Amino acid sequence: MGRVSCKLKRIDQPVRLFSQVAPAVSLSGESSMSLSVLYGVLCGVFLALLVLVLRLVTVLRAGTDCKPGKKGSVCVLVVAGSGGHTTEIIRLMESLSQVYTPRHYVMADTDRMSEDKIRTFESSKVKGDSPAQFTIHRIPRSREVRQSWSSSVLSTLYALLYSVPLVFRLRPDMVLCNGPGTCIPLCAAALLLGILGLKRVLLVYVESICRVENLSLSGKILYHFADYFFVQWQPLQTRYPKSVYIGRIV
Repeated sequence: MGRVSCKLKRIDQPVRLFSQVAPAVSLSGESSMSLSVLYGVLCGVFLALLVLVLRLVTVLRAGTDCKPGKKGSVCVLVVAGSGGHTTEIIRLMESLSQVYTPRHYVMADTDRMSEDKIRTFESSKVKGDSPAQFTIHRIPRSREVRQSWSSSVLSTLYALLYSVPLVFRLRPDMVLCNGPGTCIPLCAAALLLGILGLKRVLLVYVESICRVENLSLSGKILYHFADYFFVQWQPLQTRYPKSVYIGRIV
């Protein structure tokens, strides 16, 4: 009996050892699987970002070859801003020919002055019984005056949610803007059209006359993405060599 008991104890020891090691091996396997899944997700995100960046570079490099006027009329999306921004953009529109039709004006939903100025300007262009070839749209304001940087990011993303379906529906040939914060989500949506291969949209930015030595925040961002970047003061052109000096337009 003593020998049998000893043998049972010897057999029982490996069994207990296995029962202690098995859960650890199982946990180690689950941990390894979780790390593999996480690694795969990170690799997928990295590849997606890489493709997005490469596509963006390709779209931006092809900007100089984009000549929408060669095909007839140019559908232009015009970004209006409060006060002086709208006055300047209307002066710009006065210098454009009738080829730039239809014209789609976009402004912030809190802008109470721009619509009247735009309608007055457009009514002066109507000849005879010809129908008006412009529309007015509103999106949430991306940034208020003196708004904090952190909240500006959130409000701009919120405005982007409205800008993307609007730009995708209008499919403009060109976006014309001169500095209001509203232009950032709209230009981002226009770039997205090109990245997805749906349509190449020309981005034209004209810095406000108020900016003599430094670009506005919108200008600093779009300086790297605009196909044509115009300034109204010589010191700005010297400081930002990609820009084109056009003199005062107001």
